[in-house]
Amino acid sequence: MLTGEIRGQVDSIWTAFWSGGISNPMEVMEQITYLLFLRRLDDLHTLEENKSTRLNKPMERRIFPASKDARGRDYSDLRWSRFKNLAPSEMYTVVGEHVFPFLRSMSGDGSTYAHHMKDARFTIPTPALLAKVVDLLDHVPMEDRDTKGDLYEYMLSKIASAGQNGQHLYIIWGYRTLCRAGD
Repeated sequence: MLTGEIRGQVDSIWTAFWSGGISNPMEVMEQITYLLFLRRLDDLHTLEENKSTRLNKPMERRIFPASKDARGRDYSDLRWSRFKNLAPSEMYTVVGEHVFPFLRSMSGDGSTYAHHMKDARFTIPTPALLAKVVDLLDHVPMEDRDTKGDLYEYMLSKIASAGQNGQHLYIIWGYRTLCRAGD
């Protein structure tokens, strides 16, 4: 069960989207899912880095390649922990022009969540909204596996209360699959 504090954080994120011009609850859910997916990818990459350091061995599974993307941006800049600290306009460029193409290209790795990301669309309309949402999401505690599921159940209830029929739940299923990876 989500605490009142986490519910309040989620409500603030939804309010930010609505006041930022995204009023379709499914689109809000989709963008939140993509951003949380990016946060989780960074967490998994960090776990692999720490394991590599502890064991003094090369990383077994590198999520973000040790190179540059097709546009010349270092893949390490695509990590949540890096882009969350950028100025809003630069963050917007990195996420829109580098991160989302990277997400779509992940479908080549054959994983379930990569399959769900092959059509990832970045629809946040402004740098200010992206920066606000990233900051708000960064403060939601996602370490507890139960919190992840409860968070999505709460967001589904928000969709239901907005009169939507809950289509496209593959997003939720894909994210839940991702959350279990590495646990």
